[in-house]
Amino acid sequence: MNLNDHNKFTLGRVLKFFGAFLILIVLVVGLSLGYQFYKDQVYFSEGDNVKVEAVASNIGQLWGIDFIPNSTLLIATERKGKMFIINTESFELVEIKNVPTVVSQGQGGLLDIAVSPEFTDDTTIFLTYVTAGDRGSATRLASATLDLDNALLTDLKVLYTAPFQRWGSHFGSRVTVDGDYLFMTLGDRGDKDFSNHVSQNTLNPYGSVIRLYRDGDVPAENPFVKDVGILDEIYSFGHRNPQGMTLQPETGALWISDHGEYDGDEINIIRAGGNYGWPIAHTGCSYVTRQPFGELPWEREDTIDPVYYWECGTGGFPPAGMTFYQGEVFLPWQGDLFIGGLASRYLAHFRLKEDGLTELEPLLDKEGWRVRDVTVGPTDGFLYVAVEGSNVSLVRILPEWDE
Repeated sequence: MNLNDHNKFTLGRVLKFFGAFLILIVLVVGLSLGYQFYKDQVYFSEGDNVKVEAVASNIGQLWGIDFIPNSTLLIATERKGKMFIINTESFELVEIKNVPTVVSQGQGGLLDIAVSPEFTDDTTIFLTYVTAGDRGSATRLASATLDLDNALLTDLKVLYTAPFQRWGSHFGSRVTVDGDYLFMTLGDRGDKDFSNHVSQNTLNPYGSVIRLYRDGDVPAENPFVKDVGILDEIYSFGHRNPQGMTLQPETGALWISDHGEYDGDEINIIRAGGNYGWPIAHTGCSYVTRQPFGELPWEREDTIDPVYYWECGTGGFPPAGMTFYQGEVFLPWQGDLFIGGLASRYLAHFRLKEDGLTELEPLLDKEGWRVRDVTVGPTDGFLYVAVEGSNVSLVRILPEWDE
């Protein structure tokens, strides 16, 4: 090698070194500033080209998401106890102050968020979260005033607290506003006594959907108010661990998604006073034996059949947050149901047919993310999805042509 070749070789090595060093600096600085180094991914579904775009990263395990009505501001809860205001237009993110203290052990933490449909007038939000007491932990429902300008919660009011229990799982919990009412889901807290199970014992609220007024009072028209052996707040029972709930816009019907034992996951339409069977009637198997137990829902006249289910041997789903699509961007999806999959790690897409639900092509199935919640942007019509995996916390699904 002559001197000129040596100089070229040395210069090349120096340039390669500094090039790699500059790339490393850009990555480190970018990550520290929260920039998204994320490649859009294109899917094809129902004749629409769609892509996925990161909205927020590195902010923990988001659990619930909901929009301020007619705005680009999304409110998100993070399981360990943080809340955020995320501007989905500018991607600006602000942490909310004065959030209630939560218990984030096991499956507990800061869970769901529902923004008042009249937020412009009342600035109210509703939260479900796990709180601690002398006898263990409990799922709690509260209302609060959200000051958007100062990112501050004030005037926190506890509306309902389930009985405290030392079991650390199956808290539920979703909250949905329906006119003057609040619906809240409660899990069975992991009870394994299938011969005398809490979900069939209506003197406690475990494994139920409850209905309250927005101030926490029990409506006199609740289905069991006149029954001595059933709590007044219970609207339906026989659930295991419902982690999804939404209203169908066209009908006003309340839908929930529920976790089975070993498979046996379900989608249900809630009827006032209905018994949804867990654990006496379901399609799942025992974690211990991997064998079916109890009866099938359609074998009993006193329980309500699921609209859709993942029976034992299918691998299950288990379902999380859910929403019906109402928007102008994906017109073929109008009225379709979207449900987050946890262990299945995709966003499920269902269409309502005369004979029930039909599952269509999945979304986000190539990413490996657990899908925790989903909602529709009120101003852009995009699907916003809370996910768990890598650094990404919140993504949106939008048309490929949208720039």
